[in-house]
Amino acid sequence: MIRSILIANRGEIAVRVIRTCREMGIETVAAYSQADAQSLHVKMADRSVCIGPPSSRDSYLNSGQLITAALLWGCDAIHPGVGFLAENSQFARDVQGAELVFIGPDPGVMEKLGDKIEAKRIAAETGIPLIPGSDGPVEDPDAALKLAESVGYPILLKAAAGGGGKGIRVVRAPEELSDIFGIASHEAKSAFSDGRLYVEKLIENPRHVEVQLLADGVGNVLFLGERDCSVQENHQKLIEESPSPAVSPEMRDSLSRDGAKMFKTLGYKGAGTIEFLVKDGKYYFMEVNARVQVEHPVSEMVTGIDIIREQILACADNTMSFQQSDIRFDGYALECRINAKTAGKVVEYRPPGGYRVRTDGFLYSGYTVPPYYDHLVAKVIVHARDRKEGAARMQRALRETVITGIETNLAQQQKILATKLFLSGDYGVDMLVRLEKEKAL
Repeated sequence: MIRSILIANRGEIAVRVIRTCREMGIETVAAYSQADAQSLHVKMADRSVCIGPPSSRDSYLNSGQLITAALLWGCDAIHPGVGFLAENSQFARDVQGAELVFIGPDPGVMEKLGDKIEAKRIAAETGIPLIPGSDGPVEDPDAALKLAESVGYPILLKAAAGGGGKGIRVVRAPEELSDIFGIASHEAKSAFSDGRLYVEKLIENPRHVEVQLLADGVGNVLFLGERDCSVQENHQKLIEESPSPAVSPEMRDSLSRDGAKMFKTLGYKGAGTIEFLVKDGKYYFMEVNARVQVEHPVSEMVTGIDIIREQILACADNTMSFQQSDIRFDGYALECRINAKTAGKVVEYRPPGGYRVRTDGFLYSGYTVPPYYDHLVAKVIVHARDRKEGAARMQRALRETVITGIETNLAQQQKILATKLFLSGDYGVDMLVRLEKEKAL
């Protein structure tokens, strides 16, 4: 039984975890940097502990400090949230070594999935379709050139340990490859301390679709539907929805079977997401996110399941509250990420409300958004009977959202939702590029 959890994260995900823990009767300890002393998660938690100066390296990425804090405050577990150390297998291993529960998959599983090449190998073994490309890392530009000739241009050079859109470069012609290989390898080394690259065929303008899974580590895997994350800016997601306009019932059944098979093979535990590219009625494995995703509320809205609660139960004692036969998919859900373009003091904050509207965030009037961390400050999520109703409800919710004192992307989100392209549901990951060319944004 978990009685107390240290939340090794900040912002909206820390607030989100606190809310579920409170409902479960679990005490929360908020870890915070000096820059986050007045953050909402610090105010909401039962107790709080400062774990270092503003720099992420010295606070939210300081694994030793986080584990020490958890032990000193008598915690039973650590929830890593999203980002920072959430997919760091060594952190998970150190947490378990300190006889604490890590709210996430086992370190060995996380280590395998953190290596994109190993993850592809596992996916292939379970029969999931792969994007044509290298079976492993390519040693040098000459090896990449030879492989590119066989799969055909354009290709992608991708960091083996990549994530978040980093370490990805497009090569459209042979004469570009050598220079781009050096740039991509250097970028991967800087971002992930791993300069290995692999080659993939570039699928032009696909849909980005991911499936939400929950697993208890002993063979039970729940499929909570898919989310479409195709509206992106610089490889960063802006809008997510479920169900995806690009996924047929037959494809959904296939995605469910493939996802469950892969997680059962791994002995996966907790919440996780498998990401796919979808094009012309076919899907291809991309990667696994071995953690809860920012956009998990979309799946919660259409299934009625608290994913954080089930994640905690699965990781604490290998149980879940539901079986697949209990899950009913109800209607449509849409999420817009509200990002801060500038740091500074929030003069007024008024989140939206009303029928089937949810806001996850950490802003309040008078709060100062620090310049050191991720720019996501809130997520607006709506639930509706169908996509048309959902888009209208989101427009209404965004119009009544008030954030002054800092600049945000609220206006951009409203413009995207109003375009014929978004409303048609027929687009890929280059949607924003198309809209900008058409001067629709």
